[in-house]
Amino acid sequence: MSLSKDLSTEEQEDLLKTLKSRFEKFKKRHASLEWTGLEAKLRANPSKLWSLNEMELSGGEPDVVAYDQQTNEYLFFDCSAESPKGRRSVCYDQEGQLSRKEHQPVTNALDMAAEMGIELLTEDQYRDLQKLGTFDAKTSSWIQTPAAIRKLGGALFADFRYDHVFVYHNGAQSYYAARAFRGSLRV
Repeated sequence: MSLSKDLSTEEQEDLLKTLKSRFEKFKKRHASLEWTGLEAKLRANPSKLWSLNEMELSGGEPDVVAYDQQTNEYLFFDCSAESPKGRRSVCYDQEGQLSRKEHQPVTNALDMAAEMGIELLTEDQYRDLQKLGTFDAKTSSWIQTPAAIRKLGGALFADFRYDHVFVYHNGAQSYYAARAFRGSLRV
Protein backbone atom coordinates (compact mmCIF):
# COMPACT_ATOMS: atom_id res chain seq x y z
CA MET A 1 0.00 0.00 0.00
CA SER A 2 1.21 3.45 -0.80
CA LEU A 3 1.96 5.80 2.08
CA SER A 4 0.62 8.94 0.43
CA LYS A 5 -3.14 9.04 0.05
CA ASP A 6 -2.88 11.30 -2.97
CA LEU A 7 -2.65 10.06 -6.53
CA SER A 8 -0.79 12.06 -9.12
CA THR A 9 -2.77 13.29 -12.10
CA GLU A 10 -1.16 10.55 -14.19
CA GLU A 11 -2.09 7.85 -11.64
CA GLN A 12 -5.68 9.15 -11.52
CA GLU A 13 -5.96 9.07 -15.32
CA ASP A 14 -4.47 5.56 -15.50
CA LEU A 15 -6.90 4.31 -12.87
CA LEU A 16 -9.89 5.96 -14.53
CA LYS A 17 -8.88 4.36 -17.83
CA THR A 18 -8.69 0.94 -16.14
CA LEU A 19 -12.04 1.43 -14.38
CA LYS A 20 -13.72 2.60 -17.59
CA SER A 21 -12.39 -0.39 -19.52
CA ARG A 22 -13.68 -2.78 -16.83
CA PHE A 23 -16.99 -0.88 -16.70
CA GLU A 24 -17.47 -1.38 -20.44
CA LYS A 25 -16.27 -5.00 -20.45
CA PHE A 26 -18.61 -6.12 -17.63
CA LYS A 27 -21.76 -4.13 -18.43
CA LYS A 28 -23.91 -6.89 -16.89
CA ARG A 29 -22.70 -5.85 -13.43
CA HIS A 30 -24.22 -2.38 -13.84
CA ALA A 31 -26.51 -2.49 -16.89
CA SER A 32 -28.53 0.59 -15.93
CA LEU A 33 -25.55 2.86 -15.19
CA GLU A 34 -23.69 5.30 -17.42
CA TRP A 35 -19.95 5.92 -17.22
CA THR A 36 -20.16 9.73 -17.46
CA GLY A 37 -22.04 10.13 -14.16
CA LEU A 38 -19.75 7.69 -12.42
CA GLU A 39 -16.61 9.33 -13.80
CA ALA A 40 -17.74 12.77 -12.60
CA LYS A 41 -18.37 11.37 -9.13
CA LEU A 42 -14.94 9.69 -9.08
CA ARG A 43 -13.13 12.84 -10.20
CA ALA A 44 -14.87 14.79 -7.43
CA ASN A 45 -13.66 12.32 -4.76
CA PRO A 46 -9.86 11.92 -4.89
CA SER A 47 -9.74 10.05 -1.57
CA LYS A 48 -12.13 7.45 -2.99
CA LEU A 49 -9.97 7.21 -6.11
CA TRP A 50 -7.02 6.51 -3.83
CA SER A 51 -8.96 3.68 -2.14
CA LEU A 52 -9.97 2.24 -5.51
CA ASN A 53 -6.32 2.39 -6.55
CA GLU A 54 -5.36 0.43 -3.44
CA MET A 55 -8.01 -2.15 -4.32
CA GLU A 56 -6.57 -2.33 -7.83
CA LEU A 57 -2.92 -2.55 -6.73
CA SER A 58 -3.69 -5.43 -4.35
CA GLY A 59 -5.43 -7.42 -7.12
CA GLY A 60 -9.07 -6.69 -6.34
CA GLU A 61 -10.15 -5.47 -9.78
CA PRO A 62 -12.82 -3.12 -8.35
CA ASP A 63 -15.95 -2.51 -10.39
CA VAL A 64 -19.18 -0.65 -9.75
CA VAL A 65 -22.02 -3.05 -8.91
CA ALA A 66 -24.87 -0.73 -7.85
CA TYR A 67 -26.08 2.83 -7.48
CA ASP A 68 -28.02 3.99 -4.42
CA GLN A 69 -30.41 6.76 -5.51
CA GLN A 70 -31.27 7.72 -1.93
CA THR A 71 -27.67 8.47 -1.00
CA ASN A 72 -26.43 9.30 -4.52
CA GLU A 73 -23.58 6.80 -4.09
CA TYR A 74 -22.06 4.22 -6.37
CA LEU A 75 -21.08 0.90 -4.79
CA PHE A 76 -17.85 -0.82 -5.79
CA PHE A 77 -16.89 -4.42 -4.97
CA ASP A 78 -13.67 -6.31 -5.61
CA CYS A 79 -14.53 -8.33 -8.71
CA SER A 80 -11.35 -10.34 -9.29
CA ALA A 81 -12.16 -13.95 -10.19
CA GLU A 82 -10.26 -15.22 -7.15
CA SER A 83 -9.53 -13.54 -3.83
CA PRO A 84 -7.15 -10.59 -4.29
CA LYS A 85 -3.57 -11.90 -4.35
CA GLY A 86 -2.13 -8.90 -2.53
CA ARG A 87 -4.36 -9.49 0.49
CA ARG A 88 -3.92 -13.21 1.12
CA SER A 89 -2.47 -15.00 4.14
CA VAL A 90 -3.94 -12.65 6.73
CA CYS A 91 -5.83 -13.35 9.94
CA TYR A 92 -9.31 -11.85 10.33
CA ASP A 93 -8.46 -9.07 12.80
CA GLN A 94 -5.74 -7.77 15.09
CA GLU A 95 -6.89 -9.83 18.06
CA GLY A 96 -6.64 -12.98 15.97
CA GLN A 97 -3.28 -11.90 14.57
CA LEU A 98 -1.79 -11.16 18.00
CA SER A 99 -3.08 -14.43 19.45
CA ARG A 100 -0.80 -16.39 17.12
CA LYS A 101 2.30 -17.52 18.99
CA GLU A 102 4.11 -18.65 15.83
CA HIS A 103 4.09 -17.57 12.20
CA GLN A 104 2.22 -14.36 12.87
CA PRO A 105 1.28 -12.60 9.61
CA VAL A 106 2.32 -8.99 9.06
CA THR A 107 -1.25 -7.66 9.13
CA ASN A 108 -4.88 -8.72 9.21
CA ALA A 109 -7.97 -8.27 7.04
CA LEU A 110 -9.76 -5.61 9.12
CA ASP A 111 -6.70 -3.41 9.59
CA MET A 112 -5.71 -3.76 5.96
CA ALA A 113 -9.21 -2.80 4.81
CA ALA A 114 -9.26 0.21 7.14
CA GLU A 115 -5.86 1.36 5.81
CA MET A 116 -7.27 1.11 2.28
CA GLY A 117 -10.42 3.04 3.24
CA ILE A 118 -12.74 0.13 2.39
CA GLU A 119 -14.90 -2.38 4.27
CA LEU A 120 -15.07 -6.15 4.07
CA LEU A 121 -18.10 -7.45 2.22
CA THR A 122 -21.04 -8.52 4.35
CA GLU A 123 -22.54 -11.96 3.83
CA ASP A 124 -25.42 -10.42 1.86
CA GLN A 125 -23.03 -8.42 -0.30
CA TYR A 126 -20.96 -11.55 -0.96
CA ARG A 127 -24.09 -13.39 -2.08
CA ASP A 128 -25.04 -10.43 -4.30
CA LEU A 129 -21.57 -10.48 -5.85
CA GLN A 130 -22.01 -14.14 -6.80
CA LYS A 131 -25.13 -13.20 -8.80
CA LEU A 132 -22.86 -11.15 -11.10
CA GLY A 133 -20.46 -13.98 -12.00
CA THR A 134 -18.38 -16.74 -10.46
CA PHE A 135 -15.97 -15.56 -7.78
CA ASP A 136 -13.76 -17.53 -5.38
CA ALA A 137 -14.15 -20.88 -7.17
CA LYS A 138 -10.63 -21.83 -5.99
CA THR A 139 -10.05 -19.39 -3.13
CA SER A 140 -12.04 -17.97 -0.21
CA SER A 141 -12.62 -14.52 1.30
CA TRP A 142 -13.07 -13.27 4.84
CA ILE A 143 -16.41 -11.48 5.26
CA GLN A 144 -17.76 -9.24 8.01
CA THR A 145 -18.37 -11.30 11.12
CA PRO A 146 -21.18 -10.61 13.62
CA ALA A 147 -19.90 -9.48 17.03
CA ALA A 148 -21.46 -12.48 18.80
CA ILE A 149 -19.43 -14.91 16.65
CA ARG A 150 -16.27 -12.86 16.94
CA LYS A 151 -16.65 -12.65 20.74
CA LEU A 152 -16.42 -16.45 20.83
CA GLY A 153 -13.22 -16.45 18.79
CA GLY A 154 -14.66 -17.19 15.36
CA ALA A 155 -14.73 -15.36 12.06
CA LEU A 156 -16.63 -15.96 8.82
CA PHE A 157 -15.39 -16.57 5.32
CA ALA A 158 -17.12 -17.57 2.11
CA ASP A 159 -16.46 -19.17 -1.26
CA PHE A 160 -18.28 -20.55 -4.28
CA ARG A 161 -18.23 -24.30 -4.91
CA TYR A 162 -20.63 -26.71 -6.61
CA ASP A 163 -22.65 -23.78 -7.99
CA HIS A 164 -23.41 -22.66 -4.43
CA VAL A 165 -22.22 -19.95 -2.04
CA PHE A 166 -20.86 -21.44 1.16
CA VAL A 167 -20.32 -19.43 4.34
CA TYR A 168 -18.06 -21.07 6.90
CA HIS A 169 -16.37 -20.29 10.18
CA ASN A 170 -12.77 -20.47 11.31
CA GLY A 171 -10.79 -19.18 14.23
CA ALA A 172 -9.98 -15.52 13.62
CA GLN A 173 -6.30 -16.32 14.08
CA SER A 174 -6.22 -18.69 11.09
CA TYR A 175 -4.87 -17.70 7.72
CA TYR A 176 -4.33 -19.49 4.44
CA ALA A 177 -2.48 -18.83 1.18
CA ALA A 178 -5.78 -19.01 -0.70
CA ARG A 179 -7.82 -16.74 1.59
CA ALA A 180 -7.93 -12.96 1.40
CA PHE A 181 -10.82 -10.54 1.73
CA ARG A 182 -13.05 -8.69 -0.70
CA GLY A 183 -13.87 -5.08 -0.08
CA SER A 184 -16.63 -2.63 -0.79
CA LEU A 185 -16.46 1.12 -1.27
CA ARG A 186 -19.17 3.74 -1.59
CA VAL A 187 -18.42 6.72 -3.82
